[in-house]
Amino acid sequence: MSQQPRSAIPLQPSALGSRPFLGIALMTLALFLLTLGDAMTKWLGQSYPVGQIICLRGVFMLLPIAIMTARSGGIASLRVNKPTDIALRSVLFIGTTALIATSMILLPLADAAAILFAGPLFITAIAPWILNEIVGWRRWTAVTVGFVGVLIMLRPTPEAIQILALIPLTAALCSAFRDVVTRKISPTESTNAIMLWSTLALITVSALSAPFGWVAPSFSELGMFATSGVVVGIAHYMMIESYRAADASVVSPFKYTAILWAVALGYIIWDDKPDAFILIGSFLVIGSGLYILYRETRRKK
Repeated sequence: MSQQPRSAIPLQPSALGSRPFLGIALMTLALFLLTLGDAMTKWLGQSYPVGQIICLRGVFMLLPIAIMTARSGGIASLRVNKPTDIALRSVLFIGTTALIATSMILLPLADAAAILFAGPLFITAIAPWILNEIVGWRRWTAVTVGFVGVLIMLRPTPEAIQILALIPLTAALCSAFRDVVTRKISPTESTNAIMLWSTLALITVSALSAPFGWVAPSFSELGMFATSGVVVGIAHYMMIESYRAADASVVSPFKYTAILWAVALGYIIWDDKPDAFILIGSFLVIGSGLYILYRETRRKK
């Protein structure tokens, strides 16, 4: 989750970045809702296959997307200017969503969330090659320190590595490519178009898994599917609005509140307690991410 795509309605410059407290509140709430959606995914994963979970969740994500489209730009905002770029972003969105959902189901919530924080490190590492951005030695050092934190969380030993931890690590890499592509296409494509076509692609591809073990949901669990989809859709909308209300340098650090929500929900629901590997590794990863953000802010001044 790096730079978000532009809004469907252009804002006056005076309206951008002028409400920092609102931006912080929106980002913090967005990360709570995303983590809550992850917790619902983990719960549903005990009874339903991943393909069914992300398909039904995607269907209900269409509701907040429809509301946002009606409020900002209407049908015209769904027009695609570069179909190939939208298709590439959709493929990366599908891969990221499937890997994150699998991570949440197979790993403790806090463990998966902590490893996913490697995403900003991957973005810094690949941005020079795709976006032609200049990355200095200080940020490369921060990336190196961050990956040391990732290795600690992977718990490498002479015998083995925690194989399951490679799933959220792969998800972090996939999400980094997704976010870099989003950054690249944001000048030409609206947020509404990016969200709608990516979600429709996700629903279509995940629906192909229907013959492989889908289960008829009970009424109450169908409600959880619906709640999860709406919650995730609203969270993405809130993140976009947070960047409109305040500068990225102000709100981006509050993405890391996700680890607090993940630890709390994991403990309350599943009695999961993060071990020393996760705590030390996440400290290094988060610290590196915050330093990269600091250097990025200074570079743009």
